Amino acid sequence: MTQETVYKDAGFGASVPRGSKPAILVVDFSYGFSDTAYPTAADMSAEIAATRRLTDFARSAGMPVIFTTIAYTPLERDSLPWLKKATGMAALMVGTRLVEIDAACGRTETDALIVKHGASAFFGTNLAAILTGAGVDTLVVAGATTSGCVRASVVDAVQSGFNVLVPADCCADRAKAPHDANLYDMGQKYADVTDSEDVLAWLKSLASR
Repeated sequence: MTQETVYKDAGFGASVPRGSKPAILVVDFSYGFSDTAYPTAADMSAEIAATRRLTDFARSAGMPVIFTTIAYTPLERDSLPWLKKATGMAALMVGTRLVEIDAACGRTETDALIVKHGASAFFGTNLAAILTGAGVDTLVVAGATTSGCVRASVVDAVQSGFNVLVPADCCADRAKAPHDANLYDMGQKYADVTDSEDVLAWLKSLASR
């Protein structure tokens, strides 16, 4: 029995309904993840470019665009259990260049910025309140890393009541195997994994109504 058959027979992989009030969530495309001068980073230039095509259009159409970054104070750096496991993340300190959103993303002052302290963009933040207040029903999640903060944010988005789309070419990771495995699993259980061309066409169709 193939993997696809196992998942299909178990009832996974159904299509996600697409609503009429989308938002774009860009997870952690900060220099600490995108500038290879830092050991925590990888080359994410192609994924950032693909994401910017979505955010530029969404913003022009009045759709919410939200960025996240991880930033720690000294007390958080020294006390949070996650940083004892993922020690490299301790470099993401408040006030450093590592926590700034990569300029290639084209973030503007109209875009919300969520400062988080763990993997999920929802945990311990007001992201769900922002999305609910804006009437959002479908969340497009892009960013880094696919196997870490993107996945955690996708799972929490579903658990917070949002339909989720993940454009694979807008998600980046440090290695291909975890990237591919997590896209597959998200596509079976939590989101529709698609691409930026499909998402952009859908956003344009909504804007033209």
